[in-house]
Amino acid sequence: MTFSADDHDLPDPFDSAPLRLTIDLAAIADNWREMARRSGRARTAAVVKADAYGLGIEDVGAALYFAGARDFFVALPAEGAILRAFAPEARIFVLSGIWPGMEELFFENDLVPVLASQEQFAFWMGVVADYGDYPCALQVDTGFNRLGLSVEDALMLADDTSRPASFSPVLVMSHLACADTPTAVMNRTQLDRFRTVATAFEGIDASLAASAGIMLGEDYHFDLTRPGIALYGGESVNGLPNRMRNVATAEARILTVHGARSGETVSYGGTGILNRDSRLAVASIGYADGFHRNLSGSGVALRNAGLAGGYGWIAGQKVPIVGRVTMDLTIFDITDLPETAVHAGDYIELIGPNIALDDAARAAGTIGYELLTSLGLRYERHYLQSVD
Repeated sequence: MTFSADDHDLPDPFDSAPLRLTIDLAAIADNWREMARRSGRARTAAVVKADAYGLGIEDVGAALYFAGARDFFVALPAEGAILRAFAPEARIFVLSGIWPGMEELFFENDLVPVLASQEQFAFWMGVVADYGDYPCALQVDTGFNRLGLSVEDALMLADDTSRPASFSPVLVMSHLACADTPTAVMNRTQLDRFRTVATAFEGIDASLAASAGIMLGEDYHFDLTRPGIALYGGESVNGLPNRMRNVATAEARILTVHGARSGETVSYGGTGILNRDSRLAVASIGYADGFHRNLSGSGVALRNAGLAGGYGWIAGQKVPIVGRVTMDLTIFDITDLPETAVHAGDYIELIGPNIALDDAARAAGTIGYELLTSLGLRYERHYLQSVD
């Protein structure tokens, strides 16, 4: 027998999903506006790589475009092609640059390659020789030792006598290695190097600061800033209170609630040993969903080193993880809650207004960036649509 929505009132998939991810688009827009305010006279782009840090490049990109963003950064050209439909008049920069075979994808979607090596630059010279002048950006390595031409090579290109006529970048950029630590000497060193490059490319927009760099002050802002993690509610500077709005709430359904006796063990390896009669709630979340195994209450190196494990939030209280996080399931100790407070079918918050992204990340021995972008595809997503 076949059933249809016309025959029965079917529940909203979000209301019954094992895993739920609520994304506040208005909060993302507000965070972008805040970073734009902090950027002073510089224009403010939006970094939406890695599927907008795991939250959905289509909806997030549209919200940021509606909020006023007109410059976007993605990691891959395929991301830029998706974004183009939602940001029709924006400049979309591709941080991984361009390689042979990608020309059509770039041209059809009006994407701007960020040239980050001598090989890419040489290839690009051939492209514009065949297709005519086309905008590009130039990445310069000022000390990160990741991507970019050396400062010396960039200065040679800036020399009018050596620059190819077909090379006309619309942006010159670099990236700070230690901006999350404001006292780091490296920040000033990179700033001085980049100033030299920006001066050599007079008349071309310059960009140095991502989220943390914006917080370093006006000297680092230049013409265009590139906030990323701050848009998604994460911390960007060590030791600085996070003023960004919470953006994402991840929840898992409780599959069962049961009792266990003092002295019994919990989860793989028997490393979680109960020191009292307990009530345990088993939730449908695990490392296959980006809920890191290092959040385990025991049985991993971080716990053996004496660092606290992860928590969930349910019935108005934090509850600790017991034993090891497994592929699809995690066990929480709810003994301190009233006996009738938690039932099978309830949802436990994993990240959100009560479990800050970066607090959860620290418990996993990582950073908010990694935890947020690790969120798996098994979540049912719900977007709060107001972006006014």
